[in-house]
Amino acid sequence: MTLTPPVVRFAPSPTGYIHIGNARTALYNALVAMKDGGSFILRFDDTDLERSRAEYADQIEADICWLGIEPALIVRQSERFAHYNQVAEDLKKRGLLYPCYETPEELDRKRALQRARGLPPVYDRAALKLTEAERAAYQGEGRKPHWRFLLTNFDGDPFATQSNSVGWDDMCRGAQTVDLAALSDPVLIRADGTYLYTLPSVVDDIDLGVTHVIRGEDHVTNTGVQIDIFRALGAEAPIFGHHNLLTLASGEGLSKRLGSLSVAALNGDGMEPQAVAAVAALIGTSQPLELSPTLEDLARSFSLSQVSRAPAKFDPEDVERLNAKLLHALPFEAVSERLEALGVTGDSRFWHAVRPNLTRLTEAKNWWDIVSGIVEPDVDDAGGDVRNAALEALPETPWDEETWPAWTKAIREATGQKGRALFMPLRRALTGLDHGPEIGPLLPLIGRTKAESRLRGQAA
Repeated sequence: MTLTPPVVRFAPSPTGYIHIGNARTALYNALVAMKDGGSFILRFDDTDLERSRAEYADQIEADICWLGIEPALIVRQSERFAHYNQVAEDLKKRGLLYPCYETPEELDRKRALQRARGLPPVYDRAALKLTEAERAAYQGEGRKPHWRFLLTNFDGDPFATQSNSVGWDDMCRGAQTVDLAALSDPVLIRADGTYLYTLPSVVDDIDLGVTHVIRGEDHVTNTGVQIDIFRALGAEAPIFGHHNLLTLASGEGLSKRLGSLSVAALNGDGMEPQAVAAVAALIGTSQPLELSPTLEDLARSFSLSQVSRAPAKFDPEDVERLNAKLLHALPFEAVSERLEALGVTGDSRFWHAVRPNLTRLTEAKNWWDIVSGIVEPDVDDAGGDVRNAALEALPETPWDEETWPAWTKAIREATGQKGRALFMPLRRALTGLDHGPEIGPLLPLIGRTKAESRLRGQAA
């Protein structure tokens, strides 16, 4: 038996920048597609023309490409309104999409009365009872209808609802059911004629041949409604998977207003895509939080069944830790062009000298400036004896990896100092800092002339 390769989609609304929680959904879809030779569709749910922005869409596309995801197709819902209109007209003709004239305030009062009576706040389908004359009267008042989809939770009489449990085998949560009798008929078209998420999403999934819909667990109830719409349109619903959501350590959910956690911000802060992808994909699963060389490697071991049901807590330090681990293992050839773009012209000797201390690649530029630029040495009287002895024992050129141990041995013998008392005055004088990479590998790059000037307290 040959399995059909999965077709998945990531469907962000371009009303802001995507954060690491959104990236998680994109990655889950991409990993499922990669694992089984499928395809990934980037679909912009931009039916909200007022809030959607081209610059957000461009950044989202750049973000997922930075993470290593290559869409097979990019679709914009704003270019498909004519098709949605055709589908909506067909549903209206069949009586499955019906006009309602209640205002938001009237609906609020109706729900409040239902709660006061101990009833669930489910829409009572009062609009189905309106006569043509009553509808005309509302329209004469200037009211424009919103349109609801008639759920299949009745047998003949829509006012005598019956239990109708819609079930599916969720890729993350196992067997799931939603009783349509407990839900209000969903609004698919607003009074201003714009579409809510639901109908365009179902129509696109059908037209694009989407086989798997993988998204956050906040869409579970929506799934029952959408399956009903799939059936109304004569289509088989895709396989669904609803993963747990990311929260901050405080328990607060992620949102687009948290700009510091946007994918663009993480990129701009010097995080490597492999580190961001590993944390986004693996946190809240039974897999260890480890790096994979590529997304394809991660896909081979990934399974949605390993995703926990409990919310996953995001800790930015996890990204920092993996980012540093990744950099510490990168060969010079993998970063040489990026270093050059930063203005670092040092060779592999410089990279191997500073690599163990980096948490971000951009930090290499700071150390290149210390090696090749002007440094104001940090000198004080406490380390004067050590610096004086260092000048007395200053080795002749050429300098290599043996220079530092031989030089510090001579200084120790001359002063009797060792440990921090020996090395800290030298570090502060040579680099202007009290921390950083091992001095030994940096020393040949600093050179004898600069070293002598800095030990004398002169900027060099």
